[in-house]
Amino acid sequence: MFGTSGIRGPVGDVVTADLALAVGRAVGVDADRVVVGRDPRESGRLLVDALAAGAREVGTDVVDLGPAATPTVARGVEWYDADAGVSVTASHNPAEDNGIKLWRPDGRAFGERRRATVEGRVREDAFDLRAWDAQGDRERVTDADARHVEALVEGRSLPDPPSVVVDLGNGAGRVSVEALLELGCSVETLNAQPDGRFPGRPSEPNEETLSSLCALVGTTDADLGIAHDGDADRMMAVDGRGEFVPKDALLALLAAESAAPGERVAVPVDTSLAVEDYLAERDVGVERTPVGDVYVAEALGGDVTFGGEPSGAWIWPDQTLCPDGPQAAVELVALAAERPLEARVGDIPNYPIRRTSVEVDDKERTMAAIRETVEARYDDVTTLDGVRVDLGDAWFLVRASGTQPLVRVTAEAREEERTRAAFEEATELL
Repeated sequence: MFGTSGIRGPVGDVVTADLALAVGRAVGVDADRVVVGRDPRESGRLLVDALAAGAREVGTDVVDLGPAATPTVARGVEWYDADAGVSVTASHNPAEDNGIKLWRPDGRAFGERRRATVEGRVREDAFDLRAWDAQGDRERVTDADARHVEALVEGRSLPDPPSVVVDLGNGAGRVSVEALLELGCSVETLNAQPDGRFPGRPSEPNEETLSSLCALVGTTDADLGIAHDGDADRMMAVDGRGEFVPKDALLALLAAESAAPGERVAVPVDTSLAVEDYLAERDVGVERTPVGDVYVAEALGGDVTFGGEPSGAWIWPDQTLCPDGPQAAVELVALAAERPLEARVGDIPNYPIRRTSVEVDDKERTMAAIRETVEARYDDVTTLDGVRVDLGDAWFLVRASGTQPLVRVTAEAREEERTRAAFEEATELL
């Protein structure tokens, strides 16, 4: 039922009102109060209503944020003295999908144990429904966005605020616009009207989908561009020349600026060697995790002071343990105010990396066979998430997708020919 990013799938098939009702009941068993919010998908209205009804049936009060970014919901668990948060969102998935993601009071997503508990209750219909006079209440609050903006700008000033174009992708990221305006930035928006059909561009922000943002930044005096996905937990960027900032370069840049010498940052196993090399020059170490923001968040603490994924999820644990796209937007704009983004990116190595995804009938069986072969053939193998093979001057990773019937292959070296050879070696295994 749960993937690494919660429940996701087509509405009316995988994701239904019946499912939302059951999840609301299951989460409510351990909660006196739950915060809920949704991205702009029209199906989210129905799903929030069903989820809230389920929670109330087991005696849980519901604090309804209405349309809200996922990081606003995650932060709201603490703000409204709740025990859990629920985002009704399919994040960067297409309009026909929706989903449910669960949050703890510290901002982390539910881990494997708590997800398994909820799933077990749903499958077993293990709920204690309350009588009419013992059911929970539902309260609508309207100050969550303002509280999020306040948290982002508190104690921060920009001596020379840059000009920024923000592409909201018809999603829920309006907090970024408000925070940047509050900091004195000149802000122009793209696709700012919330619309769960995502008519402006596909919800996922990447080099292919952000052509309009690149063109607008490149032909105006804007200093940089910011882009979010549908629920604004992700943030990607365009530099002042109108060029998409490579995902691993953005990770390296944010990590280097967020960790002091001697500290470490948490990154997933598919992160580029360029990140590790760039950080090593600054005496910042790397802690590798399974792919998924929940695993990155779990690694934070102590000398691990920042976490990020090349997919666009960025976590500052002194703020929240949820990936916060608006937080990332403010952090990046502050860096661009001191030195142009394109100049910073130019300092980061750019190594050839190859990726592919292959649809399989049984990804668990496929991965078991690959793991057996790899462990017999190679010496330096990590099975933290899939199988990662260190070849000395190159590496490759074969791992199952957490949300789709796919096995993904990634290979990288510092030279193109070596990358090609490692990639062919990995794909031949698959």
